[in-house]
Amino acid sequence: MLTLKNVTLRRGTKVLLDGATCTIQPGERVGLVGRNGAGKSSLFALLRGELHEDGGDIARPAQWRLASVAQDMPETSEPATAFVLAGDTRLTELQERLATAERDADGLAMAQAHADLQDAGAHDATARAQALILGLGFHTWQLQQPVNSFSGGWRMRLQLARALMCPSDLLLLDEPTNHLDLDALVWLEGWLTRYPGTLLVISHDREFLDAVTRVTLHVEHARLTRYGGNYSTFEELRAEQLVLQQAAFERQQEKIAHLQHFIDRFKAKATKARQAQSRVKQIERMQKVAPVLAEADFSFTFREPASLPNPMLAMRDASFGYYAPDGQPIPIVRGVTQTVLAGQRIGILGANGQGKSTLVKTIAHAIVPLGGTVTEGKGLAIGYFAQQELDVLRPQDTPLEHLIRLARETGATGEQAREQELRNYLGSFNFTGDMVSQSVGSMSGGEKARLVLALIVWQRPNLLLLDEPTNHLDLATREALAMAIADFDGTVMLVSHDRHLLRAVCDDFWLVARGELHPFDGDLDAYQRYLLDESRRLREQARQEGKNTGKEEASLAADPREARRQAAQARQQLAEKTRPMKKELAQLEQDMAALESEKAALEAELATPLAPSRIAEAGRRLKAAGDALARSEERWLKLSELIEQMSEAAQIQ
Repeated sequence: MLTLKNVTLRRGTKVLLDGATCTIQPGERVGLVGRNGAGKSSLFALLRGELHEDGGDIARPAQWRLASVAQDMPETSEPATAFVLAGDTRLTELQERLATAERDADGLAMAQAHADLQDAGAHDATARAQALILGLGFHTWQLQQPVNSFSGGWRMRLQLARALMCPSDLLLLDEPTNHLDLDALVWLEGWLTRYPGTLLVISHDREFLDAVTRVTLHVEHARLTRYGGNYSTFEELRAEQLVLQQAAFERQQEKIAHLQHFIDRFKAKATKARQAQSRVKQIERMQKVAPVLAEADFSFTFREPASLPNPMLAMRDASFGYYAPDGQPIPIVRGVTQTVLAGQRIGILGANGQGKSTLVKTIAHAIVPLGGTVTEGKGLAIGYFAQQELDVLRPQDTPLEHLIRLARETGATGEQAREQELRNYLGSFNFTGDMVSQSVGSMSGGEKARLVLALIVWQRPNLLLLDEPTNHLDLATREALAMAIADFDGTVMLVSHDRHLLRAVCDDFWLVARGELHPFDGDLDAYQRYLLDESRRLREQARQEGKNTGKEEASLAADPREARRQAAQARQQLAEKTRPMKKELAQLEQDMAALESEKAALEAELATPLAPSRIAEAGRRLKAAGDALARSEERWLKLSELIEQMSEAAQIQ
């Protein structure tokens, strides 16, 4: 079993665990939950041996094999199948042993290596690796594609597949659902329920936790508390515990008040002084029951929209996509004819790469439609939460600077635009004290997401476009978001793999698939059945195509040279298209580095005593450098996104 006994863990001056004790039995499926920053990922690093405890003991059976998802972005031209296959470290070790035996012409060692390889499942290892890759949403023709030809999110899926490929007795998964869409998420849930080892998973997706875990470990106030049951059971038990804790606290406060009343009344009387002093000591010795602090201590509401046009917008034969550098349109979703009405709650479903984000970006004016018409209602006010928060945030600016700029753009005047009022407003989104002056680039993903929400709420939108708003939010903040949307008077269009949020918010669903958009007649359970049916259809189609084409895909897998030749050809075509953009990216990176250096030098200069004329000049130069840096970063982000879109389009074609 895995045991932690009185474990203390510090990161800098912060104590993450203090006397933490728990036991995890073999084969248990454990969800590790707690607020962002509570120490969940640090506990994983402790179990992996990357950190060392500052006190206490951790014991793990010596024979247990550990697997976890690497957090770095893989940069290799190795084919996807080979990359995932290498996750089976036992198999790799045995293959190296066989190669050594063959080189040494050691017949006995060769025979033993072959027997060990058979026991390790070498005969079906490639098939198992490819099943993992396909289960996580890849296509059969991508099995031999180089890893570095995929975009970042798809490469992280390969890292997940590589971890699942590794034989393990203890599997650590830290937010495994962040880069998955619903079909891959459903597949992963099924795989994990069949996993025979001990599972520890960190996730802010309550439905995922309910599906795969049977024990919950709660990290709070540097302590670990074990609850039997999945996340929903934990919530019920936790609520009961909080009620009891509050009652105990109130009883204790009554007792303390009674004792204090006696002390205040008789401490000056000589005949009662000894008794009063004994009651002082009684209060000091009394174990304090902490007052209950609500877990969801962050809540907010959307401001009432100024108007509610109906319809909000109408799309007629619209095509959504983007333009290649040569000006050629590359459509992803075509022929869209839909109307968005006031008060609708629309969930947009579909696999990654089908065009959900492209649809939302077009409605949000981030990109232009390729064809057809998108007609907006009079008074339409859009609040857009981008999947990548930095699409709308400036890394070098602070939350207060973002809000001041937004207040000016929206024409806020009087008290509403006063700096103290803006600070108070940011405080309602948990940006207090020095946080309002902290650069956005140094913030966590959850903090950036909260800032984007604050900026959206300020604008009083009547149409919310939310593209994966929960990726960096903890469970309590997700709940606050769901409650705020439920009370919102306007229209919501939501892209999310968080099924709890979709169920809580959406009344209608649209499905983006095979280059088209249509209303989906059913709920999320029906969508999951649709995904299973679609998966079976695609497998049958692949088998039929294999028969009709002489099993071309199988021959490619068997002939890695041909696969590499085709992959190289695809890479060359993509490289030719993206070469000018990558050249500009490199120049932008040099420019940004120079501007950062210039800013740092000017800030250092302004920190020293200067003549007034020098201060004014340095201030002007600092502002100019900051503006130039912001423009360069914005251009860098747009180019990077375009390159990624072209890479994804190349994978789809």
